[in-house]
Amino acid sequence: MRQQQTIAAPLELSGIGIHTGAQVRMRLIPREQGGILFRRVDLAGMEFSIDSHEISCRNSTVLLNEGHSIHTVEHLLAAMYAYEIDSVLVELDNEEIPILDGSALPLVEALDTTGKRILSKTKKTMKIQERLVVEEGDAWISISPHGSFEVSYSIDFAHPLIGVQKLSLEIDPSSFRKDIAPSRTFGFLKDVPELYARNLALGGSISNALILDDNSVINGPLRFPDEFVRHKILDLIGDFSLLSYPLQARVEAHKAGHRLHLKGVRHILDNPDFWSLD
Repeated sequence: MRQQQTIAAPLELSGIGIHTGAQVRMRLIPREQGGILFRRVDLAGMEFSIDSHEISCRNSTVLLNEGHSIHTVEHLLAAMYAYEIDSVLVELDNEEIPILDGSALPLVEALDTTGKRILSKTKKTMKIQERLVVEEGDAWISISPHGSFEVSYSIDFAHPLIGVQKLSLEIDPSSFRKDIAPSRTFGFLKDVPELYARNLALGGSISNALILDDNSVINGPLRFPDEFVRHKILDLIGDFSLLSYPLQARVEAHKAGHRLHLKGVRHILDNPDFWSLD
């Protein structure tokens, strides 16, 4: 167990939602009660809590409440999880977290600026005792006992600039800031018409996502040679933060995505004999 933490002072960030295309103002406010709570001020203060059964996936992770939603929460949740921030009120005046530059780097830079404050409440750790596996076709996630939180991710895209990429990393505030937070979301130019038809990626641009044509990245350079798999790890950290406890486990993922991440989270929560809280 460790002491819970909140941010030391309010923060404000603004920008566009990558899927909705809407301009949004986001305020992060210190919270004493424990837990991360979202509030939409444009909906008379409607609140959204972290509940794995009130979440969906639509090319991002989406919080739900009575027919309303908050889209693309994964980068913000990943930054707060990695920085061990347990209690924050997130106020929004629209339905999506601002995508900023497509990575979590602007978020951790803002968190570095404000710092953290220790709360009186303690935080238990979820320790995996036995291996769990979830699968969808040739994609899978394995969650195994381990002495820390380690993520091993592999991807395989039929694109000359991506191909097979794999990275294993122990996640802590330092490794997250240096190795994971700067990695940007990515997409393929050929998929844009289909995404637009589904009312997705309406705010996407070369300033907030890596865009690939058939042979290259049209808006490079890359921040890492394997930036694509690093961004997948960023998404997984955000999605696994939905467990609401720091995780002590080795998480291995192969060709996964938000839907399978969420399936893994629910599988853990539905099998309490496989883990303990300490």
